[in-house]
Amino acid sequence: MKSKSLKDLQQIQQKLAEQQKAAAAQEAARREAERRAHAERDLFVRAAGAVKPMREDRRVHLAPDQPPPIAVQQQLDEQRVLREAISDEFDATTLLDVDDALSFRRPGIGTDVTRRLRKGDWSIQGEIDLHGLRREEAREELAAFIRDAHRRGWRCVRIVHGKGLGSPGKTPVLKGRVQGWLVQKNEVLAFVQARGDEGGGGALVVLLKPSPGVS
Repeated sequence: MKSKSLKDLQQIQQKLAEQQKAAAAQEAARREAERRAHAERDLFVRAAGAVKPMREDRRVHLAPDQPPPIAVQQQLDEQRVLREAISDEFDATTLLDVDDALSFRRPGIGTDVTRRLRKGDWSIQGEIDLHGLRREEAREELAAFIRDAHRRGWRCVRIVHGKGLGSPGKTPVLKGRVQGWLVQKNEVLAFVQARGDEGGGGALVVLLKPSPGVS
């Protein structure tokens, strides 16, 4: 009985010794890891030298994005440009060719252009009817139409201004105005009075410059 107890005690002592040995080995490994970490840190400090944290804030503060332009303001600006683009005070009579019907061609444009325009060599791609509009309305509508037609790449358009039969004194109020407005538009190369089947004395056939980028 005593022999067995002694044997158990020896086994317990052996296990305790093994546990102490394992703990000592772990402690030794931990110390070695700390030593290596300190050595690597010291090596970096020696290589990099003394390092001080930056005190000054060197970040660049960007201005916030500007809000997009308001579409209403853009429309108002375009309307202002249209009003200023053509004047009611411009006298176009000295620039018109007086033949069987009044016509206009810019300097450098030959008479063959107005002749071909009367013959209908260019097909009419769009038209605007200014009947019933007041002078201010007619001027803005015409300017917008010419600008839009040029953007679309149209070459030939018709402007209906009326013969003035319903006006006081039966005189064409808009006819002379429209001629003067068209002469001031750089997009206009030439215009002639329309043929009888196209409106006659109540309309003009207008030739526009080619639009850049439109084939």
